[in-house]
Amino acid sequence: MPIYVYESICEEGQEPEEFEFFQNMSDPVLDKHPETGVRIRRIPARTSIGGMWSDGAMKNSISDNKLAKHGFTKYVKSGDGKYEKTVGDGPSMISPDH
Repeated sequence: MPIYVYESICEEGQEPEEFEFFQNMSDPVLDKHPETGVRIRRIPARTSIGGMWSDGAMKNSISDNKLAKHGFTKYVKSGDGKYEKTVGDGPSMISPDH
């Protein structure tokens, strides 16, 4: 299934939000964000086809359990430039203040 790139339609001076969306080639082009309902448009981009090395496959192969098992530490951005540890050893949070 291809991945299409969409962006929000904003008022002047606002930055559009871009996001990727999996959909069949035969599906109609979206005009509203599927979760927020904000007006959107599809932008020209290279179409990606999911497979062994797709983002979805990679997310499944790099689970928190597998990272911990192999001794890695994973941090996830929590906002304001801070990262919180989700698995592994190390400080519980990394922030630009440290």
